[in-house]
Parts: sequence; structure tokens; C-alpha cells
Amino acid sequence: MVFSSKLIEDAVAQFAKLPGVGKKTALRMVLHLLKMQHEDVAAFAGAFSKMKQEIKFCAECHNVSDSDVCLICASPGRLHTQLCIVESIRDVIAIESTQHYNGLYHVLGGILSPLDGIGPEQLNLSNLRSRVATNEVEEIIMALSPTIEGDTTAYYITKELKDLPVRVTTIARGIAFGGELEYTDEMTLGRSITKRLPIENYMSVQGKS
Repeated sequence: MVFSSKLIEDAVAQFAKLPGVGKKTALRMVLHLLKMQHEDVAAFAGAFSKMKQEIKFCAECHNVSDSDVCLICASPGRLHTQLCIVESIRDVIAIESTQHYNGLYHVLGGILSPLDGIGPEQLNLSNLRSRVATNEVEEIIMALSPTIEGDTTAYYITKELKDLPVRVTTIARGIAFGGELEYTDEMTLGRSITKRLPIENYMSVQGKS
């Protein structure tokens, strides 16, 4: 792709760094920005700069937040006795979109993957036990992607918390094995949350397969 302007070329290169954005799509975005008013472009760029500088991670659940504690953890209307374990922030957004869950979350920031050098120390697990005890959590819901790594992570956490008086469940497997939670449609994901199962039932089935 040949450009008559180095400024255009540099802008296209930056947009092309985004996932799923090729150079042709990036060029369309840049040309659209050229047609916008200067103040609109400034607001567009400023929103990303401000987000990067001011965004925080919730001290409780590790979700993105504008303050030290996110709106979900701070809400008195949420069930503090339920804790949903997810891999990423995108999974929180996916589950919230179903409107089938009203408890709290705990974002791991990844899943166990020894081959990739990801062990328990790389995950947000340090405050999980204290959260369960402090909030008198009655149920932990494992909402991890149905992959070998996801199942391994769920098993590890269940084993670490086995001495606490908490019920551990997992989302129903309406989601195909090997699929990613964030790409599941809202109806299927919502049904999986509603019809969750005791995790020992799922683990026993996996052990026989």
C-alpha cells in the first residue's frame, strides 16, 4: 500500500496494530477521521489517552474501574454471597450482558498454562481466600472457558478452597468444549449461568472421559 502522505501512513500503521484491523480497514478509519471536525478528532484521541492514564483495577475483584473499588463490588444491590470466577474483564462484560447474574466477580487475569509459563503466582489469587471469608461467600461459580486450561484452573482453585464452607459450582456445558466464553451468545451463556452444576459432578464426568 503506497501513501502520498507520511502522516497518513503513520496513522494507518497505528490503527492496524488493533486486533482484527487490517491496513485497508485502518485506511478507511483514518480517511473518516480526516473528514471530522478538529475538535471531534481531539475528543476521540483524548478519550483514549485519558482512559490509559486514569483507568484503575478494582482492589477487590480486579475488574477495570474508575475508582479503587468498581461499581459492581460497591453496589449494595449485588449478592455478596455469590462469587463468579472468570478469566478476563471481557468475560465479566459477557456475563453482565446476559442479565442472569447478580453476584460479585473475581477476575483471574488469565488461566493456568504451565507450557506458557503461567502458574498460580501469575493469576489474581492472592486475595481470593480473604474475599470468600470476609464476604461470607456461600457459592463460588467457576465461569471459565471449557478448555483443558480452564478446567485445570477450576480444579486448582477448588482444591485450594476445599477447607472453607463454600459451595463450588460450574456453568452448565451449553458451551462447546474448547470454546471461549466471550464469544458465546448471550442466550446460551445466560442459560449456562442459570443452570450451573456442582463442580464435583462435572469433574467426575471429565475424569471418566
